[in-house]
Amino acid sequence: MVLVPAECAGAPCWISLAARDLAASEAFYRAVFGWAFRRGSFGRAFSVAQADGVAVAGLAEVAGELAVPVAWTPYFAVDDADGAVARIRERGGTVGVGPVAYPPRGRAALATDHEGAAFGIWEGRVLSEWRVGPGTAPAWLELHSRDAFAAALFYGEALQWSTASGRGCCDISYEQDQVVLRYADEAVARLNSGPVEEAAAKPHLRPRWLVHFRVRDLGAAAAAAVAHGGRVVADGPWPAGPGQVTVRDPDGALFTLDHSPAAPWPVPS
Repeated sequence: MVLVPAECAGAPCWISLAARDLAASEAFYRAVFGWAFRRGSFGRAFSVAQADGVAVAGLAEVAGELAVPVAWTPYFAVDDADGAVARIRERGGTVGVGPVAYPPRGRAALATDHEGAAFGIWEGRVLSEWRVGPGTAPAWLELHSRDAFAAALFYGEALQWSTASGRGCCDISYEQDQVVLRYADEAVARLNSGPVEEAAAKPHLRPRWLVHFRVRDLGAAAAAAVAHGGRVVADGPWPAGPGQVTVRDPDGALFTLDHSPAAPWPVPS
């Protein structure tokens, strides 16, 4: 692990599942992805998922304890959690938890943006080998919002993606109705405008961050998810593109499977 370098502040640094039952969640994601698990340094309620020995994601049995929904949440690195929390609030976001200290690693907070999409911030040590993005990275991030351009302003200012002084960690580009976030010249997240006005009738369409996991065998992964208590969401947060399936795990957490021959974990059995 390394401390968050100044040039990395604002970039995605981790993804974590808030679960009700850690053992049950591990069993489900082991069946779908072939992940192995080890207990993390934060206690028995936390574990780290690994693919071929590389850390992929965190699982935490905290949904009941912290009264947070069961969900996959992206975390963004910050060099000052208190400053980031203040910027989030100033720009219409809400901070529900934290900053909470996790000695000796760092401090974290859970927040929602101006539209209600949940995300986390992390000040402290990060895994130098972990990443999201293109190629062989195990996952990438997508934000579903009413207005991708307004969302880019919120996150750009709250997380200091790009500043007038040139200190921003990331570059953003506007491509039609989509905003693309790039870190180290690689696309790590996409912000989209979508039909969130249907959220009252279809709660899964409310503004949210969605984690896309790459798998080598899309059909096998989707079948394993269903066989172990998950279900495919036919009218997911976005129209599923070619080679994509949105899934809800047994506790209700949404994620998307993306077919990729270069996926870094074994084909599910």
